[in-house]
Amino acid sequence: MVARVSHANSRALSRAPLQPTRLPLQQKARGGRPSSRTIDCTPGLRHHSRVDAELLCPACRIPLTELRTGNGVIWRCEKCDGRAVGLQLLRRTFTPESINPLWLHAIHHEGRSARPCPSCGNDMFEVALDSSSGIKVEVCRICEFVWFDAGETQTLQARPLPKPKPQVVLPQEAREAIALAKVQQLAEQARGSDFDSAPPDEWWKSIAAFFGMPVEFDAPAKKRHPAVTWFLAGLIVTASVHAFFHLQEAVQLFGLIPAQAFRLHGLTFITSFFLHAGIIHLVGNMYFLLVFGDDVENFLGPLRYIALIALAAFVGDLLHIASAPASTIPCIGASGGIAGLITFYALAFPQAKIGFLWRYFYYFRWIRLPAWFVFVLWILFQIIGAYEQKIGISSVSSFAHLGGAAVGVIAWFLTRKSAPLLQA
Repeated sequence: MVARVSHANSRALSRAPLQPTRLPLQQKARGGRPSSRTIDCTPGLRHHSRVDAELLCPACRIPLTELRTGNGVIWRCEKCDGRAVGLQLLRRTFTPESINPLWLHAIHHEGRSARPCPSCGNDMFEVALDSSSGIKVEVCRICEFVWFDAGETQTLQARPLPKPKPQVVLPQEAREAIALAKVQQLAEQARGSDFDSAPPDEWWKSIAAFFGMPVEFDAPAKKRHPAVTWFLAGLIVTASVHAFFHLQEAVQLFGLIPAQAFRLHGLTFITSFFLHAGIIHLVGNMYFLLVFGDDVENFLGPLRYIALIALAAFVGDLLHIASAPASTIPCIGASGGIAGLITFYALAFPQAKIGFLWRYFYYFRWIRLPAWFVFVLWILFQIIGAYEQKIGISSVSSFAHLGGAAVGVIAWFLTRKSAPLLQA
């Protein structure tokens, strides 16, 4: 860019590219008064004594008015309506076929000298605008200005506007899925990192986590009320609480004893499921049944859900018997069936977040882990527990848990193609 310096106010004004530079020179004129003149630093060009920073109309010799357009700036004469336009602006506004020929004519000297340039004052070069209209325009090869008299731009062909991209109309289901994904993304950002997460929205989950229970973040949407889960939990609580008043007699009568597995015609496979050894045992099993069972029931439907729990409990009992067939110690509890539904949950909702409250004295931090990872950890603990059970140092039947988990895996493989794989 060229800086024109006005001696009157010492201001520098930016002009079009490739303009020659003129520097003010102070000299002592006659009588001792200073005078200003300019020196043209472009070799071979005529010197002009004009020192103002305004662009002048080559026809009328009056200052041009600056006009801002959508593509750039042009200068217009208010009197004759002529216009000075930069070459780069012309190339952005009109097609190459309209602009390139006149510039080629100018640089190849295919024309004649014409009026002075509005910017630098050197003679412009008059060239043909095109081969058909007979219009001639003037080009300054130094400033890359093109002068158009009134109406001479009408024959130029404007660049076509870019074609708008076709709008793709997504189906309603796709739009809803995108909106849901954005909402979930915002929710994830609000919760923060999985290893320093915000607490769950429900107050009771914070209480459960305080006592060491895992809690479910962002439970999968439910299409139906989990009536079977709540009914089954009610039956188990009723039977267990009733048995608490005569627990030893109830366990000996209705517990599953491996050495007498088919006593009462095999009825103890069922009755042992509804009995528990105490309040903590009962509350723990019911917590897992209610928290994770409702999602599995919603996924499978009531009938397949009942079948899953029943088969998981039965296979868990069989594996418990196989681990110690001569044992006379009764086994009670619903954890074999619950292990089956927990396994199914982890496989059907692998990305569901399971939260834990890690605490050290008065320091608390929420940690969220994907369900599949928690399931892997749980399986590892059950394998360790099965070893401890086998050598006689554990009172928990981890073999029953592993048997129920095996049924959960098989059930998931059988049903994953008939129902959509949901992920929280």
